[in-house]
Amino acid sequence: MEADGQSSRRRGNSQRRKFIRRDHVQGHECIFRDYFAENPVYPSNLFRRRFRMSRPLFLPILNEVESYNLYFVQRRDNAGRLGLSCMQKITAVLRMLAYGVTGDFMDEYIRIGKSTVMKSLKKFTETVVTVFSEEYLRSPTAKDIGRLLAVGEQRGFPGMLGSIDCMHWK
Repeated sequence: MEADGQSSRRRGNSQRRKFIRRDHVQGHECIFRDYFAENPVYPSNLFRRRFRMSRPLFLPILNEVESYNLYFVQRRDNAGRLGLSCMQKITAVLRMLAYGVTGDFMDEYIRIGKSTVMKSLKKFTETVVTVFSEEYLRSPTAKDIGRLLAVGEQRGFPGMLGSIDCMHWK
């Protein structure tokens, strides 16, 4: 390893990837201070806008995902340094989904590399489907369909069942 904290790793015969020593603890502290502290920097309306959900919804999802999948549990590496927190991994994933940005967009603020974001995205979606599918990812009942169609009509979209994919229901 070079003195500046960077080294090269070989991938295949010719590709090289730079190792960047990110301060994972600083990234976690920044997210925590900005959104999750007792008196966060950003108020709840900005949390909702940036995460596309409320903080009281985010935290139970975080806790369920972390308790179900060990990948999201913060651990120390062989040198004793703390790795990424569950909050960093899930924040990166949700921001990526909410804004439709690439994995490397998260690096400067959250301190997480593209490959880790992509792995987190895969593990998060698998975990969410496993943990929440029975209750939240089920097929709609006749009552659900009626309620969703009424809401759509009230908002000026008659015949639309939800707004994610603009699916119409007959």
